[in-house]
Amino acid sequence: MTLKNGNWRRPEVLLLLMASAVPLSFATWSNLINNFAIERAAFTGAEIGMLQSLREVPGFLAFTVVFVLLLMREQSLALWSLLLLGVGTALTGYFPTVLGLYCTTVIMSLGFHYYETVQSSLALQWIPKARAPETLGRILAVGSFTGIMAYLFVWLAFSYLGLGYEAVYLAGGGLTCLIAIFCWKAFPRYEAEVVQHKKVVLRKRYWLYYALTFFSGARRQIFIVFAGFMLVEKFGYSVAAISALFFINGVFNMWFAPKIGRLIARWGERTALVFEYIGLIVIFTSYAFVEDGTMAGVLYVADHLFFAFAIAIKTYFQKIADPADIASTAAVGFTINHIAAVIIPVVFGLIWLTSPSIVFLSGAAMAAVSLLLSLLVPRTPEPGKETTLRKSEIQVAS
Repeated sequence: MTLKNGNWRRPEVLLLLMASAVPLSFATWSNLINNFAIERAAFTGAEIGMLQSLREVPGFLAFTVVFVLLLMREQSLALWSLLLLGVGTALTGYFPTVLGLYCTTVIMSLGFHYYETVQSSLALQWIPKARAPETLGRILAVGSFTGIMAYLFVWLAFSYLGLGYEAVYLAGGGLTCLIAIFCWKAFPRYEAEVVQHKKVVLRKRYWLYYALTFFSGARRQIFIVFAGFMLVEKFGYSVAAISALFFINGVFNMWFAPKIGRLIARWGERTALVFEYIGLIVIFTSYAFVEDGTMAGVLYVADHLFFAFAIAIKTYFQKIADPADIASTAAVGFTINHIAAVIIPVVFGLIWLTSPSIVFLSGAAMAAVSLLLSLLVPRTPEPGKETTLRKSEIQVAS
């Protein structure tokens, strides 16, 4: 990247900068939420499940992004969403009650999910197909780097600096807001090459993408909500220990995400997804029976590493999609991703009170269904060749 003649003011650089802002808030929030909820608000599995379900409601409503885009550009919406994410995070430490945590979580989550929806759309529009897997891997790597910085700050804050939850949440959220403001001032407004549909678009030929997205969201909730909660509740992980674990995750993702992107480009989406789901079946089954805290931490790191393979779902859609559908389908895909996510934390939070093992075995079953679906992905997906079941004519209304 060169600074000469303002060449750094490119869409790809903007995507990387915005990606760097998200973990400063979200990684801080995620790192602390289990300890904060248990220590300050006396949460049990039932309350944490409700909190996480509320956190996913804005994701379920991500399709409403299409209507907001009638009022503003995607690029502007991305920056406003970053501001909302930062504000919600900054306020979290000042409301250590059940209701307070529910409210600040919804604010933070609205910004996070709207941003992720628009960012996904912008990336698929701005990045050429041939470079998409590796570039998306770099975006993950940049996010992992700032996530590492967030985890390191949390660890230092609680281990040596004597800072409390209020100061740490305020710092993480405030930095996200500052980066959003800088991006607003420093970058021009970029025009899309293809005008996007400003309505909800559902097409029959995208059904496999919708199915993969649905099960990805359902399975991911098991990890996000209950894997970290298990480490704190069952194995007594402290804030410092959780921070160290998140730090390791960040280092691994920063190093491996671009490489995984290149592997997806070389292997193809089908092979990458099959590899991911076989690995996740093993990991979730192991979660169900693990009795050693160190081994549980190893599983947590391995689980997180597989997240980068989800790039393959995005690039699969990019290859089969009508370019004008990308913004709308990104929003619809986010909603589909969160249908189960709204329900699973509450329902499985109640199951957790009886049998945590059932929660993780259910995650293994979801990964198994995803594995079967991934076998339907063509080795060379394209419009009219969306699945291995049949080759169909491209129909505008399909």
